[in-house]
Amino acid sequence: MNLKEIRELIEFLKEQDIAEFELERGDVKVRVKRGVEPVVAAEMRYVAMPSASAAPALGDVSAPPPAAASVVTAPPAKAADPEEGLHMVKSPIVGTFYESPSPGAPPFVKPGDKVTLGQVICIVEAMKLMNEIESDAAGEIVKMLVDNNQPIEYGQALYAIRPSI
Repeated sequence: MNLKEIRELIEFLKEQDIAEFELERGDVKVRVKRGVEPVVAAEMRYVAMPSASAAPALGDVSAPPPAAASVVTAPPAKAADPEEGLHMVKSPIVGTFYESPSPGAPPFVKPGDKVTLGQVICIVEAMKLMNEIESDAAGEIVKMLVDNNQPIEYGQALYAIRPSI
């Protein structure tokens, strides 16, 4: 598959509004994944109008909205962030994430496990090489942030660790 074919494939996927596509042809594997940025919704609070008589009649489309009515957006309530203080173990390379040393084997670590500095916690396959990823902090695994066999990017967070004191 050459660059021209890949460009044509991408254009086709855009035209058909296909979000994810994977193709294997011989020893060539192409995976295209498109997405949109997540939308952050603000909490909205409505301020009551001063009196019911100021509201226009239901059928009256031409009446302007009363000046006293307004929409106020408030920032989300600042609660204690459970993610605060967590250390993120990030991928040092682009590749495919594997949680265990081989298919069917138990994962290196799972949420709730204690890890030590330098302990192998996963494998990232890049260019047919299996790279062992070591923990760069000691503590407890709080959350696994990627799925097994998932393609990952450089610098992508893999695990959240609560550092031990």
